[in-house]
This record gives sequence, structure tokens and C-alpha cells, in this order.
Amino acid sequence: MIGWGPLQNTALLFVQPCQNGAVAQQCSIKQWALHKVTETKVDVMLIVFFPPLTLQVFPSQDPLDRADFNAVEYINTLFPTEQALEEAQKVKEITRDIKQLDHAKRHLTTSITTLNHLHMLAGGVDSLEAMTRRRQYGEVANLLQGVVNVLEHFNKYMGIPQIRQLSERVKAAQNELGQQILADFEEAFPSQGTKRPGGPSNVLRDACLVANVLDPKIKQEIIKKFIKQHLSEYLVLFQENQDVAWLDKIDRRYAWIKRQLVDYEEKYGRMFPQEWCMTERIAVEFCHVTRTELAKIMRTRAKEIEVKLLLFAIQRTTNFEGLLAKRFSGCTLADGTVKKPEAPPPSTNPFLEDETGTETDEIVIEKSDTDKPKKPKVPDNPFHGIVSKCFEPHLYVYIESQDKNLSELIDRFVADFKAQGPPKPNMDEGGAVLPSCADLFVYYKKCMVQCSQLSTGEPMIALTTIFQKYLREYAWKILSGNLPKTTSSSGGLTITSLLKEKEGSEVAKFTLEELCLICSILSTAEYCLATTQQLEEKLKEKVDASLVERINLTGETDTFSIVISNSIQLLVQDLDAACDPALTAMSKMQWQNVEHVGDQSPYVTSVILHIKQNVPIIRDNLASTRKYFTQFCIKFANSFIPKFINHLFKCKPISMVGAEQLLLDTHSLKMVLLDLPSIGSQVVRKAPASYTRIVVKGMTRAEMILKVVMAPHEPPVVFVDNYIKLLADCSTDTFQKILDMKGLKRSEQSSMLELFRQRLPAPPSGVENSSSLSLSTPTPEQESSRIRKLEKLIKKRL
Repeated sequence: MIGWGPLQNTALLFVQPCQNGAVAQQCSIKQWALHKVTETKVDVMLIVFFPPLTLQVFPSQDPLDRADFNAVEYINTLFPTEQALEEAQKVKEITRDIKQLDHAKRHLTTSITTLNHLHMLAGGVDSLEAMTRRRQYGEVANLLQGVVNVLEHFNKYMGIPQIRQLSERVKAAQNELGQQILADFEEAFPSQGTKRPGGPSNVLRDACLVANVLDPKIKQEIIKKFIKQHLSEYLVLFQENQDVAWLDKIDRRYAWIKRQLVDYEEKYGRMFPQEWCMTERIAVEFCHVTRTELAKIMRTRAKEIEVKLLLFAIQRTTNFEGLLAKRFSGCTLADGTVKKPEAPPPSTNPFLEDETGTETDEIVIEKSDTDKPKKPKVPDNPFHGIVSKCFEPHLYVYIESQDKNLSELIDRFVADFKAQGPPKPNMDEGGAVLPSCADLFVYYKKCMVQCSQLSTGEPMIALTTIFQKYLREYAWKILSGNLPKTTSSSGGLTITSLLKEKEGSEVAKFTLEELCLICSILSTAEYCLATTQQLEEKLKEKVDASLVERINLTGETDTFSIVISNSIQLLVQDLDAACDPALTAMSKMQWQNVEHVGDQSPYVTSVILHIKQNVPIIRDNLASTRKYFTQFCIKFANSFIPKFINHLFKCKPISMVGAEQLLLDTHSLKMVLLDLPSIGSQVVRKAPASYTRIVVKGMTRAEMILKVVMAPHEPPVVFVDNYIKLLADCSTDTFQKILDMKGLKRSEQSSMLELFRQRLPAPPSGVENSSSLSLSTPTPEQESSRIRKLEKLIKKRL
């Protein structure tokens, strides 16, 4: 190829005819390419001799247009030489011969291996049949496994008669071995009678090894027959009609199986393979039989089951199940005969453990926890419920017993309270929680833990219902039932205060002991409320997941909330009623005759005195429940301030000096109310912002009323605008009362009212009128009107 001219040889190639024999083979290819090469001949010449110009004029991606195009290599690639074709043919032939040799080698290797396996199979089958007849189970165990493994290699050759025949001989040998081994065990351990030979034989031990290789049904049959024969004596000794079969002698059942397991280990422990777990299987089957027998006898003698006897039997049974868990792994339970309990979510702190309100009671509760086993240990026992499940249908006896015990407990609480009276007031520690509530919840916890050990199903739901019943009874009989009674009450209002008309009339107040009792009941209800919420959480933890939604103690927590609310209302009513005479005295004073402004009026001093007498006692007794003391302060402010404003409107007519004196008194009351939460306390605390807002808003309104009264009513337009600006009250009733306080005549009031209606700002929506605006936010005057109507109604009834 060296010195080869592309132009000359290309022309020569397509001009001269194909004469050479080797080249003749390429003629058809060359003739096929003739047209293309002829068309591109000019392009080839341009590429060879004028590459830059060509690329500039005709840019292209064709390989012929590349600057580094090598025409010689390109032509040789398209048209290989005769020598290259011959070499390629030789390589192809050599490769074909190598492939044939590889196939021959692989086939030969496979044939030799298959023949060896066939020889092993044939010899193994012969030996297997001979050993089976001689009962050489030790040798058969190893040989049979090898024969089975070798036979697997011939699965694809079962169409060959000789192979199929060998396979059938192996199956026949396996069947014969199975029947022979079962017969040997039947002879050694006859199902009839209870007598057994003195000990196992080596033949049976080797037979068990063979059974491992045979059909699993053979192994299961051996285990079943052996265990049945081993427990036959138990079924005779503890028949339903035997005295030892009843629950009071349930310990004898478990003592019997313990002796049998020890006897088995000594005599037959080495006969069965360790992986068969025969000791555990015997124990599990004993549990199944015992559960069935106990269920049968309890159905027959259900009327004889007492709660103590039932709990005794359950306790002994759960102890036995715990013993099984320590001795065995539970691997034989995987067949689904016993469902393993699911592990519950990680347990939270025990019931009542986190209570901080009453540390003394908490210590008692925590100590009681150590006396009972904990529920979280149960899921670690795979045998839990394997026998004790049979007691669950009879747990209604236990539930009825707890119902009776709790009823007696509530009655004892009532009797103790009557005999011992309320707890002694202790100002240092605050209101004492009634000790009976701690006793109740300690008993609740004992019942809950005990029942959860017996069952976590429907009995737990039944026990929850009992808990709910006696929580409500405790709330009404012990707490609400012992709240001090007012002189007479109807709808939460004290009739004495409603009917009191005479100035200076005294209202029966609660004594110090009664105030402490109310605070003690309030603290107890708060403790019960928090503890009931924890009780609900613990019940949900212990009950089955499918029953969690059925546990709901919201109604009981609401009941304790009602007790708390009633207690606070009693405290408010007591202080409110104590202040009523002073407010009545204020409204009956002749304010138009006041000549000069002095110190605060006597009625203010009286109100402050009552506040200083009651509030420190209540605050000290509610020291452990500060939020409820704040509620008391807020409710008192919401009750006292509207009542004060209502009595303020009754002060008519008022002179300018009288209005100034009332304004001074109002400011004094405002300061006292702002200081109400910490009044009489050595530790001064800032009043809660919610309380301060109520006092400032209410008393500021009272001050604004007096400032409007003090303002001159001439000119009328200025007076009306000043009223609207200071009070922002669109009610004509309120404006009418302001005019009455100023002592204006009816003729003057008419013109004033007309002007007031004209000067009222338009309602924002254009729909609501002034009366609707006043109704949207009830004023103290409207509240007092309602009270007057109620007074009249009560007077009529009396």
C-alpha cells in the first residue's frame, strides 16, 4: 500500500474489468459502490488537493470532509484485500473447533457426574432397604438424608423408567420407615394403660433422628402420641368428679406437672432431639388440657365460685405461668395455639405518681404501688393467659365484688365525715384535701392493677363503669353533700339577701370552719379532677387496644368541675351577701344634704372590713390551688361591681358635694378591689391582669357616672354630649337614671331625653337601634332590673 496513488488507483479500479479470481469475488460489491464513488470522485479530489477551500465553501459533517481524512485507510476499510479475507476465514474455523471441544468437555463432565450420582443412588437405595429391615436407624438417619439429596439431582430425568423406579423405591422406603418407627413407639409407649417401660432405648433415640428427615407428619404423630400417653394419668387423677379437681386444690395440678417434668428429664431427656423441645411441649399441652378442664368444671359449678376462691385460683395460675416463662422460651407456641400478648407502648409514670398538690397522700399511694406486681412485666411472659384465660368468663364475680366493696367504702366515708366532722383548718398548709379521696384512689389503683392481671378485655371495661359510678357518688355524697347550706337557696341565689330590705339587717355569714370546709372541698375536687384524668390514661394503657375508645371519664371530670364551680360560687355569695347591708345603707343616705366632703363613708369601711375578714382566709386555704382563688376574685368582682353601680343609681337626688363624696368612696373601693388578691398578706403579689382589667373597667364606669352627675346640665347640648363621651352608653334607661340622680323635674327630663335621642350617633350597620345596642352588652342597670323581677317572684311564692 506504500506509494499508492489514490486518484490513479481509484480510476483504475473502476475502469478495468475484474479478471483476478480473488478480486472477482468483490466485483458485485464494487459495482454496487460504483455509482456512489463516481458521484463523490470530484469531492474526493477536492478534499485531497483543496481541503481548506472545500471546507469553507461546503461545510459538512461527512467523514470525507474532515481535515484529517486518510483516504488510504478509508478505501482499505471499504474494500479489504484477499489476504485479510483468508485470515478471517481461518480464525472463524478455529473458533468453531474450540466451541465444539468445550461442548464435548461439558457434556462429558455432566455424564460422568450423573453416572456417579446414579451409582450412589442405586447403592444407597439398596443399603437403605436393608438397614430399614434390620432397624439400623442410626445409619439410616445419615444415609436417608444423602439419598434424598442425590435424588434431587434426578428430578429432570424422571421420564427415564429406571430413574423413576429408583425414586419410587426411595418413597416406599420412607413410608416403610415412618410406619415402622410409629409401630416401635406404639410398642414402647402403648396408648392403652398408664404403664411405661423403665427407660428409653437407643433404637428409639435413633428413630427420632430418622423422623427428622421423614415427612413432618411422622414427627408430629410421635410427639402427639407420647405427650398424650404421658398426660393420661393426669386426666384420670383430676377428673371432673374428683375432689382435687375443684379450684381450692388447684395447687395440686401444678405440683403434679412439676413432678412429671422432672421425671421426664431424668428418663427421656436424651431420647428426643433437643430441638424438639419436648419438655416445653408437655408443659404447653398440660396447660391446654388444664384450661379446658377448668372451664368445664367452672361452668358446671358456677354458683359455687366466690370471689376469694376465684382470686386464689387466678393468683396460683398466674404464678405458674410466670414459672413457665422463666423455664421455657415459648418457641412451641408459634403454631398459633396461644396468641402471644402484644407489647404495649412504653408505660408512662404510674397512676398518681406525678401528683404534686398533696405530697403526704402521694407518699401513701406510692408505697401501695410496691405491694402489687406491675403490668408492664406481663408482656415479657409468652405463657400469660395460656391457662388463666379460662377464668375471664367468670370475672363478673370479681366485678360484682368490687361494686359491693366500693359501695361500702363510700358509705364508710359518709359515716366518718359525720362522726369526725370537717378537717381542722390549717392556715400554714392551705386547705386540707379530704383523706377519703386518697383512700378511694388507692383502692381504685389496687383494683385496676389486679384486674389488668386477670384480663385486659371486657372485664376492664366493666371495672371502668364501676369506677365511674363511684366517682360520681363520691362527688355528690362526700363533696357536694357536705357543702355548707345557706339559709335558703334557689337557683344558686340566697333568698335572704334578695329579700333583705331593712337597713342594717344582718345576713348570716359562714363561720371560719365553714369557709375552711368549702375551701377543703374545693381542693379535694381539684385533686379528684386531676387524678381522674390520670386514672383514665392508665386505664387506656392497660386495656386492649381495640377497647381504648370505650374508656371515657369526661363525665366524671365534669362532675368535679361542677363541685369546684359551686364551691367558688358559695364563697362569692357569702362575701357578696355580707356587703349588701352596706350598699343598702349607701343607697338610703340623703346625699342631697351632704354639706362637705370628708373621709370615706361608713358603708365603705363596712365593705372593706368584710373583705379583710373573708379574703385572707379563702386565700390561705386555697394556697395549693391559686388558679381557683383567682377565679373567686374575678367572680366576686363581676358580682359586686354591677351591684354597686345598681345601688349607686338608687342614690337620688345627689348634690354636687354628695357626688364628690360618692366619687371619693368609689375611688376608695376601687383601690381596695385592685388590692383584693393580696389584701392582708405579708407577701404582696401583683394581681392577675385579667382581674385588674375587670375591676378597672367596672369601677371606672362608676366614676364616669358620678362625673356626669357632677357636670352642670346647662347648656343641655353640652351635658348630653359629655354623657355620650364619658359613658358611651346609648341606653335611654341609663340616661333617665342619670337625670333622676341629678334631681331634674319631669318636664326638664323630657326635653333632655328628646335631645339625647337626637344626639345619639347612628348605628354602624344602619339596622340596629339604640335599644338593641344596649341589649347586646347588658348593663348593670338591666341586671338589677332582672334581680328586682326575681325578688317580686320570690315574694309572691313566699
